[in-house]
Amino acid sequence: MVEVDPNGSPPVCRVLDYGKYKYQQAKRERDARKHQRGGMIHEVRMRPRIGKADMERKVLLVGRLLGEGDKVKLAIMFRGREMSHPEIGREVLQRALDSLKETAVMERPPAMEGRFLSVILTPAKKAVTPKEKEAKEAPVEEHVG
Repeated sequence: MVEVDPNGSPPVCRVLDYGKYKYQQAKRERDARKHQRGGMIHEVRMRPRIGKADMERKVLLVGRLLGEGDKVKLAIMFRGREMSHPEIGREVLQRALDSLKETAVMERPPAMEGRFLSVILTPAKKAVTPKEKEAKEAPVEEHVG
């Protein structure tokens, strides 16, 4: 005997196989989790001495990932003596953030994690431009022929 709905009036109970009932509940929860999105965090790594074209390519990649609705961890990786000049990495990170300011919101400010300087970005709410707003509010004309 298993209590199926304790909040019902009167509470609902059924005689069934408890193992099968637990399995079906777990299966339903797995299916519900399958359709959720937003737990995905992608990491994009750069170096302090990254070239201009490489930087633009990485920024486009981050923009595409944010456009898909995922979070992005943007990391600057230091090696060897580069660790003694973290300000160079901060400048590179700031340039990337400046070019992403329309599409991204900083969830966590830049912080050093071992030999990585990283920041977590989330997609920004899309601002509706006046042109889009006007097109949305305009009445739709039908052509009858």
